[in-house]
This record gives sequence, structure tokens and C-alpha cells, in this order.
Amino acid sequence: METLFTALENEQRSKVAPLAVRMRPRTLDEVVGQKDAVGEGSWLRCAIENDTLSSVILFGPAGTGKTSIAHVIAESTKAAFVEVSAIGGTVSDLRREISSAEKRLAYEGRRTILFVDEIHRFNRSQQDALLHAVEDRVVVLVGATTENPFFEVNSALISRSRVVELHSLSDEDEARLIDCALSDERGLAGAYRLDEAARDAIVLLAGGDGRGALTTLELAAGMVAPGTPEAPALIDEAVVRAATPHRALAYDKNKDMHYDVISAFIKSMRGSDPDAALYWLARMIDGGEDPKFIARRMFIAASEDVGNADPQALLVAEAAFKAAEVIGYPECRINLAQAAVYLALAPKSNAAEAGIDAALAEVRKGPARAVPDHLRDRHRPGSENYGAYRYPHSYPSGWVDQQYLPDGLERGCFFKPTERGWEAFRTEAASRDRKGR
Repeated sequence: METLFTALENEQRSKVAPLAVRMRPRTLDEVVGQKDAVGEGSWLRCAIENDTLSSVILFGPAGTGKTSIAHVIAESTKAAFVEVSAIGGTVSDLRREISSAEKRLAYEGRRTILFVDEIHRFNRSQQDALLHAVEDRVVVLVGATTENPFFEVNSALISRSRVVELHSLSDEDEARLIDCALSDERGLAGAYRLDEAARDAIVLLAGGDGRGALTTLELAAGMVAPGTPEAPALIDEAVVRAATPHRALAYDKNKDMHYDVISAFIKSMRGSDPDAALYWLARMIDGGEDPKFIARRMFIAASEDVGNADPQALLVAEAAFKAAEVIGYPECRINLAQAAVYLALAPKSNAAEAGIDAALAEVRKGPARAVPDHLRDRHRPGSENYGAYRYPHSYPSGWVDQQYLPDGLERGCFFKPTERGWEAFRTEAASRDRKGR
């Protein structure tokens, strides 16, 4: 009777479960996308099919199938499968499951697969509680994380596990997932159909997140009276847009995505692509990034990438930083955009950065070099013997040929100007001055 009650309870629960939960794959063949991770011949697929799985950490963006793969493991493996969520789980929960696994292994000869969702949310001491059990294979750990495990998971735990990276779903993968949910008995069972524009809108809104695509489909279906497989109700683009009016692209303000997007932003300005610079800037603004952080990076880029090819760029970046500091969102987005476009369109030179780096390398690794006597400070007894310093302003050209570098170094050893913008103009003018023309 208890078994019958449990089966009925599970059936009722599945009816009210979200569409994304109902459509979870039951086999590896039903996993959409992720061919590199679980496709034919992959390590993970072979390990699951041969029931030889060792500890693994599944790393990837939300909605890419980490939990789904864990449930496939639960269905496929001969081992016991237990789950702990790092969101509400404690060390006591881990120790209880490890203790049960030890008994299961000792008395039944049966392994235990321990699935830890959001493993990055466990602190270091909580992760340490898993070490001995993983090392002794009392449990086979399957961890899931949206954060880079090499930063967020103990190195000792990483060394005992294999990291498998999952990737955002392609548009084709998401379309397949949507079509399957429309027709499958576990999903919408043929009660609805999508026109092409609606399907494209769901794919666009999901942005590579399979769970997001199914959630959007479910929300849109909730706005339309269901039809039948013979006469399915139409979900059009207007319904999809009404159900999910705003797309929220993935962005974290202190993790991998944060650094990836700011890197793309800087490289787009360096590559003189104003459209790309504006796109990545918009991604950061939409994600709620601190405007001062964006402005600081432009402040650096103004010297690092534009330099003296356009000295005005540093002033523009400074003004953008001040605007971010005193104005804030939403208006400062305009100031940031103006500065980003200016930096993208400006001529580029990294001669100043390369020059100081070369000079620092010489200072740190080269011999100690004395200041030439004629450049030494004159406010001490005996300085009259230092040799004659020629004051440049006493000469019509404002320049005089004399040694400024210490012995052993020659002009041009550090600063190598480009032939772009103001830097090229001033370099040519300085050369004419030195020649007295």
C-alpha cells in the first residue's frame, strides 16, 4: 500500500512540476546539445554506460543540463543515488550521507553517487568534509556549478575529480527542445503550436538557457486556452513577448562573466570597433555593473591602448569617470557610451606602456647605473665639479644635444613611437628640432 501511495504521490507531483522539470531527459540520448560532454565516445558517456563513473564536477551556465545529466546518472547507474543541495545543505547532511554510503558499501557492496548541486556555495570547510570520502571512493561525487570550479572549489577536491564543461545551447538545440516539449506527453502533449516568429522569440529570449526556453514556453502557453492534438492552440510572437517582456542575459558582477565581458569591451575599443564596444558596454549596463568600474577600465585603456596617439583620450576618459561618479545611472550611460566610442575611434599607440615596462625591466634586472654628473643635483658642496649642464631654454630651438640616459643606454631603447596620430606628429617635430630645422 505504501508503494502504491508513493507512486500516486509522485504522479500527482509530476503533473504540477514545471515544464522544465517534466521534460528532463531520461537517457543520454535525450540530452540536447553537449556533444563534447556526453556525446558518443566522450569520457563521461562511457563512464556512465559502463557504470565506472569516478568523481566529476559539471561546470557550465544555467540551463545547460548539469542537473539533467545528474538525473540521467541516477536512472542509468547501478549505484545508489543521493542528492544534497549546497544552498541549504550543511556539513551534518554530508556526513550523514557519507556514513550511509560507508554502510552501503560494507554490507551491500554497492557504491553511492552523491550529487551536490551548486557546490560552489559550500565554503572551504564544507568542501573539505568531502575529501576523504571522495579519495577513498566511499562516494562518487557529482558536483554541479555555474562558477569556475578552479576558483570556487578546493584544489584538493579538484585534483580528485574530473571537470567537465558544458556550454550554452545553440539556437538549433533550443528549437529542438521547444518542439519536443510541445509534442511530448510529459510536456504540452500537442495542445499548442508555435509559429516561426514565436519560436524564434523564445530562442532569442532564452539566450542559450534550455530551462529558460521551456519556462518561457510554459508562461506563454498559460496565456492561451489549450487546444487538442487535432486542433492545437496557436502561440504567436505577441503572446511570447507578453509572457516574457524583458530578456535578462547572463551576467555576474564578480565572477567569470564579469571578466569575460569587460575583456571583450576593452578588446573591442582596442580593435577600433565602436559597435562592439557599445554592445559589450550595454551588456554591462543591463547587468547592473558598477559604472565606476567601467569608467576605470576606460581610464586605463586611454593610456594603455590610445596613449599619445591621441592625448585627449585620457581627458575624455577622466570626464567619463567623473560623470559615473557624480551622475550615476541611468544618465551616465550616455557619458560612458561617448567615451567608449571616442576610445574606439581614436588612433592607437601602446608605446607609453611598452616603454615604461621596458624601463622597469631594465631597472629591475639591469646593472645599477649612475646619474650622469651634469644631471646631478647642484645643492651640495662640490657640485661645481659635476660638469656643465646646458639649459634647453637658453637655445633658440628649446633643445640641446646632451646626455640624459645613464652610461650604457642609448636613445630609443625604451620609447618606440608609432606612426599614428599626435604621437607621430610630435615625434617628427621633435626630430626636426634636434636637427635644428
